[in-house]
Amino acid sequence: MKRVSIITVNFNHSYVTDELLNSIRDKNSYTNIEIIVVDNGSKEDPVPQWKVKYPEAIFIRSATNLGFAGGNNLGLSVATGDYLFFVNNDTEFTEGLIETLVNTLNSYPSIGVISPKLLYYDQPTMLQYAGYTPMNYITARNSCIGQFETDKGQYDQLVGPTGFAHGAAMMVTKAAIEKAGPMAENFFLYYEELDWADRIRNNGFEVWVNMKATIFHKESVSVGKKSALKEYYMNRNRILFIRRNAPLFKAICFYIYFLLIVTPRNIISYLKEKNHGFIKQLLRAIWWNLTNGINSNHLGYKP
Repeated sequence: MKRVSIITVNFNHSYVTDELLNSIRDKNSYTNIEIIVVDNGSKEDPVPQWKVKYPEAIFIRSATNLGFAGGNNLGLSVATGDYLFFVNNDTEFTEGLIETLVNTLNSYPSIGVISPKLLYYDQPTMLQYAGYTPMNYITARNSCIGQFETDKGQYDQLVGPTGFAHGAAMMVTKAAIEKAGPMAENFFLYYEELDWADRIRNNGFEVWVNMKATIFHKESVSVGKKSALKEYYMNRNRILFIRRNAPLFKAICFYIYFLLIVTPRNIISYLKEKNHGFIKQLLRAIWWNLTNGINSNHLGYKP
């Protein structure tokens, strides 16, 4: 039986992580697992209480916020699994989730990363993810298949390659990580799983979805649905993703598109919505990419 390391990262929402851990305890029946929880520099240290409530888990406390990739990589550094199941702390398990994904990975060694069906927790019949379309490297846009559709089983037979895994729930093989390396930490937040999927694919593995496995997702608990932080990282990392992954000609086309179309359009939108501070975040995002290399260290977000 393959060993599965379940890795999740907490940041200032320990009660949400409690709900995830309870769901693993209540719903999971796969026995060969280890649970690794990284607290990513939360204001209050939840680890002592967690150790009492969840003695079956491994807890790591980072003194600073390492970002999504950095926190997950810290968990990865102590993981012993053949398969690493990276899940957001705002997800909840369903029965058979791990078994279904493990069986697929066991059957198809060509897979490097696989994601399950994602449903919105607060609207449990609504799909969030049934796979991704391929990336358009000129616009840095792709589409999430099935999102906001009522789940009537219309995608349940979908078991196979997809454009990208979903960062909220992705099981990655140790073999793929050994070849492609861990997630790039300079993304800090957003796009790192897309970059990782491209790197895993470029190292000879496939990216799959299995809609027979399901997980529930409480969207945007940590960041919020719209914030200066989110605007900064979504713009900064959209550019960084293209710099790291797009062919040269398509990258040049993207830069022209972003500067002449996306930037003025976003500024107009910010002005209309009276989010004037977001203009600064957009310009900072562009400036970071002009002054930093694709592997530059990132020290975190400063307002």
